[in-house]
Amino acid sequence: MSLNAKTPEGPLAEKWNKHKFNLKLVNPANKRKYDIIVVGTGLAGGAAAASLAELGYNVKAFCFQDSPRRAHSIAAQGGINAAKNYQNDGDSVYRLFYDTIKGGDYRAREANVYRLAEVSVNIIDQCVAQGVPFAREYGGLLDNRSFGGAQVSRTFYARGQTGQQLLLGAYSALNRQIHHGKVKMYTRTEMLDVVVVDGKAQGIITRSLTTGEIETHTGHAVLLCTGGYGNVFYLSTNAAGSNVTAAWRAHKRGAFFANPCYTQIHPTCIPVTGDHQSKLTLMSESLRNDGRVWAPKTVETAEKLRKGQLKASDIKEEDRDYFLERKYPSFGNLVPRDVASRNAKEMVDENRGVGASGIAVFLDFADAIKRLGKDAVSAKYGNLFDMYYQITDEDPYTQPMRIYPAVHYTMGGLWVDYNLSTNVPGLYALGECNFSDHGANRLGASALMQGLADGYFVIPYTLGDYLATIGPKPVDANHPAFAKTKQDVLDHVNKLLALRGTKTVNEYHRELGHIMWEYCGMARTAEGLTKAKGLIQALRADFWKNAIVLGENEEVNASLERAGRVADFLELGELMVDDALMRNESCGGHFRLESQTPEGEALRDDEHFAFVGAWEYKGDNQPEVLNKEDLNFEYVHLTQRNYK
Repeated sequence: MSLNAKTPEGPLAEKWNKHKFNLKLVNPANKRKYDIIVVGTGLAGGAAAASLAELGYNVKAFCFQDSPRRAHSIAAQGGINAAKNYQNDGDSVYRLFYDTIKGGDYRAREANVYRLAEVSVNIIDQCVAQGVPFAREYGGLLDNRSFGGAQVSRTFYARGQTGQQLLLGAYSALNRQIHHGKVKMYTRTEMLDVVVVDGKAQGIITRSLTTGEIETHTGHAVLLCTGGYGNVFYLSTNAAGSNVTAAWRAHKRGAFFANPCYTQIHPTCIPVTGDHQSKLTLMSESLRNDGRVWAPKTVETAEKLRKGQLKASDIKEEDRDYFLERKYPSFGNLVPRDVASRNAKEMVDENRGVGASGIAVFLDFADAIKRLGKDAVSAKYGNLFDMYYQITDEDPYTQPMRIYPAVHYTMGGLWVDYNLSTNVPGLYALGECNFSDHGANRLGASALMQGLADGYFVIPYTLGDYLATIGPKPVDANHPAFAKTKQDVLDHVNKLLALRGTKTVNEYHRELGHIMWEYCGMARTAEGLTKAKGLIQALRADFWKNAIVLGENEEVNASLERAGRVADFLELGELMVDDALMRNESCGGHFRLESQTPEGEALRDDEHFAFVGAWEYKGDNQPEVLNKEDLNFEYVHLTQRNYK
């Protein structure tokens, strides 16, 4: 099946404006007749709920946290991209578009990415108006810094807490609408299924995490804004509660899941210290502006460091390998994340890693402190340095940070067209929940950009077109599909509660994560992926025989919550492996060892794989069917990525 992305005709720079004019509109007096469900209240969900309510729609917003302020968007640290060209260093909407297409290794849809770059300039104005305290230069103008994959400074930031400040802006707008009664907020409530009536999404089934009550909610449209699925790897930089359940249940109701194997491994994370960890900590990519990444030049020096016979400060300059600066002189330490991650792994594989485990490289600020002074470095990165110190008990002002790649962001997600609609009418996916804008690798500081673009500036236009088509007739809550879907959820919950084996859900999650990291992580092979598929199938079968889920439904039951999410991860993991096995090429974060250049870079196969792979669910334990959306590049010439 060939997918229709509904990309508008006409020149790239005119597509969005023409499309907005051609979209059907909903009369302001009719907007209050429509009910919209928004699942997830991070940047995409919070922005969408606030914007749609401001327009006059009735919005029901759901999050499993105790407050929208606790959405994982809060963890984004380094900044948000926008093509303002405040630095006058050659930036433009087209350059941001080009950098994003290239950074994603030419596996994203041109029209969506150009629109993202185009509306980026409005995001900054919106957030400043909300009071977001972006960093400013001495004269009062907004400051910018550089991020990976770009040679211009286009990243706006609020020290190392940009995501938190942007989320507070969206949260304030959301609270205003809650106060006006246009948004009804449901906290500590998890979506467990989508209700599809006559082929259209018309509601959801939820479970209260405090009482266990299973409820149905009707809506003329459902917007999923539930983030990514990086926790399929168990250890990731995602919040421990981040999960795939909403998107996966929608997938099982007919929504295609696109490019699931595209996982971003972030190079700048605090290394693993042992099996006791439930998550990993990200150190912002912004640190690579002034920090220099290096490893010892020789195995002998690295061994002495690991044994504690030498300190990093003892290593002379000529004995250090600043490997990113050496290999990529044009971009240096600010190469894209997939490139930096693979090179760090290469150092460790050569036994030149540092730290007691040997699974780390250094990120050194000695030169920056000497050049700028400690106070200037602290002003830029102080809270990040404090966080590192609190976690490691090591002072990054006096010794290098130890970093190593970790699972961070997922570029795959529910397939959506240009309007952010899935292939199920009435069901939309925004932000990291969809696949659309990043190709096979996300450039730093673009997740916040996409989440806010989708929520503030895209969905308020495109959703109206669908609503105007279906009309404001109330959704029938008595339709048999609601009772049937609710019963399906109850049956699944009871099936989980009936598990009285001997292994905890966390044990299965950890085993799955090990399989995924080992065989579907930074480097993948056909042999390893084939092995992983069998291991995951066996693990899933064992889960339904030997897992233990304690407690009842009608209570706070963390064991039940985790069990449902891990059961979904066990199914998603196999699809990720299938997708990686099908895509017999390397691109961005998807690195097949069989497909690389002589220099060890990702080698694409544009003749056979210049498409979006969207998978169609066909039933439990049945092979999924691959649907393709061909990617046509009219404005960017397909070339081998080069950051040298």
